[in-house]
Formats: sequence, structure tokens, C-alpha cells
Amino acid sequence: MNHTCILVGAPVDSGQSNPGCVMGPASYRVAGLAATLAELGCTVDDRGDVAPRPPAAANCTNAAVHHLPETIAWTKALAEAAQDAMAAGFPVFLGGDHSLSLGTVAGVANHAREQARPLFVLWLDAHSDFHTPMTTGSGNLHGTPMAYIAGLGDFEAFPPFPDPVPTDRICLFGIRSVDPDEHKALREHGIAPVDMRELDERGFIAPLSAFLDRVRSANGLLHVSLDVDFLDPSIAPAVGTTVPGGATFREAHLVMEMLHESGLVSSLDLVELNPFLDDRGRTARLMVDLTASLMGRKVFDRVNRSS
Repeated sequence: MNHTCILVGAPVDSGQSNPGCVMGPASYRVAGLAATLAELGCTVDDRGDVAPRPPAAANCTNAAVHHLPETIAWTKALAEAAQDAMAAGFPVFLGGDHSLSLGTVAGVANHAREQARPLFVLWLDAHSDFHTPMTTGSGNLHGTPMAYIAGLGDFEAFPPFPDPVPTDRICLFGIRSVDPDEHKALREHGIAPVDMRELDERGFIAPLSAFLDRVRSANGLLHVSLDVDFLDPSIAPAVGTTVPGGATFREAHLVMEMLHESGLVSSLDLVELNPFLDDRGRTARLMVDLTASLMGRKVFDRVNRSS
């Protein structure tokens, strides 16, 4: 694969309550992401870390919500950076907690609208992230980006999402933790997550292939958002929101290889890596290896590393 990969650091730590995600971009760099992509024939342009402007005052009537001004500032800065990166190549956004997708997907959506192409979103995550600022009980805004992307209300403090993604262009994949308010909102908006029960019964290939067929038929752009907690915590411990029963090493690589073979992916988030919770960098290295599979490396080509 011959891509120009644009690395955009997003050291966002405002969307959740476990400090450490701010170190995520540096951890990916230390784990050799740029060199790995270069080995695969990619041209790599590391643009460093985004730095938002000082936050303006913002309020939410839900008293649980915290760091709202900071998260809005990140959303604006990352939307601009994402739109610029989309025009230059294949962006890989290095997070940072999942609230970064409020901005990255907004920038990708602006680019898709300029290209007159429909945007599709594949959300690889244990959680649906379908809260709004008014329904979140924890106040953690990393649980809201999918609702923002889908055009739900209660985001008045944020910039309007440029082109909300219709629910038939959204695939929530690997889900295994959904709050009651999220479950209700998903039902009301006609979204049926591909949860781990379905994946256990049907396998990974059929539901993912069906979604990719829809992207292909529409000549769409495909944004993939990969949360560390999509993976089982036994292989990826470096996340503050571990949920047992996630994708195995082989299942995760299968997903990435299928995405590569589709030729449809146009941008990627790597989110929720908390190096403070890692075991000698094993999660960061696994996320780099999964990115390599997305870019064309087969598992049997993987370089063995000493533990």
C-alpha cells in the first residue's frame, strides 16, 4: 500500500476521569508507529500534536459534566486539523481519550461534504458512546461523540456537526457495555449495534462484510475509530474503561486485514490508550501492529519482539 500517512497527535485528557491518555500520542511514537508505516511503503508526515486555543467559557445544565470548555476547544482544533489532514493524505489521529472524535470526525465530515461523498463510520469499541451532555451520568464527554456525529440534540455548546451521519451509515462493532439511556436512544434512532453476542454467534466476517458492502455501493469515505477497549483487556490492559470479553488478538487482526482488503478506509482514530496503565508498552505495540494490518501487513509478516 502506498499512502501518505498524516500523523496527528491528539493528547486529549478532558473527556474522562482517569489521567494518562495525554501521554498516548507519545507512546505511539515510542512504539514505532512512523517506522512501521514507512516499512510498509507509506510516506509518513508527522505533524506533531494539536494545541487548542485557550478555552472559552461554556456551561451545561447537567452538573455532572466536567471539562466542557476544554473539550469544546479540542473539538474545534481537531476539526480544523482533521480537515487539513484529509486533504493531504490518510490521517491517523493519535489519542487521547475518545472525546477527540468529536473533532476528528467533524473535520472528516467537512472533507466528505466538500468531495460530495457520503461519510460512513465504523466504531470499534466496547461502548456505544451514544450519550449526550444531558444524559451522561458520569459527566465524561468521551461517552458522547457517536451521538454528536449522528446529529442528536443537547450539543448546543459545541459547534454544529457539519453533516450528521445517518444511522444506516454507522456501525457500532464489538459493543458490550451500553447504559439504559444509550440503549433507549439507539432504539429510537434505529441503530442496532453489532455486539459481542452477535459476533460470537455469526463471527466477525459476515457483519463487517455487509457494512463494507454498503460503503462500497455508496462510493463512501470510511472513518474507523479504534478504541483500545474494543480489545480484550487480557491483551490490551492500557485503558481506563476495561470491559471483559473483547476481541482477541486474532479477531482484531482479522478486522484490520478485512479493512485493508476493502480499500475503503480513509481515516483512523487510535483512542483511549493510557500508557500509565500499560504493561511495558504491550498495548501501544499491539495498537501499532493493528494499524500495520490495516495498512497491509499480514500477521505472519509480523516481526516477533522479545517480551
